[in-house]
Amino acid sequence: MANHGKTNKTQATNQDAERFIEAVEPPSKRKDARILDQVFRKITGYHPAMWGPTIIGYGSYHYRYDSGREGDSLATGFSPRKARHSIYIMPGYADYGEILGRLGKHKMGKSCLYVNKLADIDLDVLGELIRAGLRDLDKKWPVKPS
Repeated sequence: MANHGKTNKTQATNQDAERFIEAVEPPSKRKDARILDQVFRKITGYHPAMWGPTIIGYGSYHYRYDSGREGDSLATGFSPRKARHSIYIMPGYADYGEILGRLGKHKMGKSCLYVNKLADIDLDVLGELIRAGLRDLDKKWPVKPS
């Protein structure tokens, strides 16, 4: 598989996701990470897998761009960072404005949402966003269980 010299910097690892969650500090972030894990498991039906040292992913997909670059990536997931949680839905949020408008307090990054704490958002709306992201991703690149 040619990737034209570039590799996806975030690769799947054999690290145990549950062990990683239990080591998250501070305890408030650990509690939120446990809740996010349950939300992602329930919505996706997938078990978590670690991607890189700090990202918990659910499902994966193989992409191939018109440029010829290709690789594998997590389908959806999150990273419980110290300052705020990074939530990965799918690249590009253009079609999710209406759902994001109901999510609650968040910031948007290039490829993720930032949430300070779960109390700031509606978890049912987050579930709706995860479902919509997976559905749209699967239309472009088939999603496989992790």
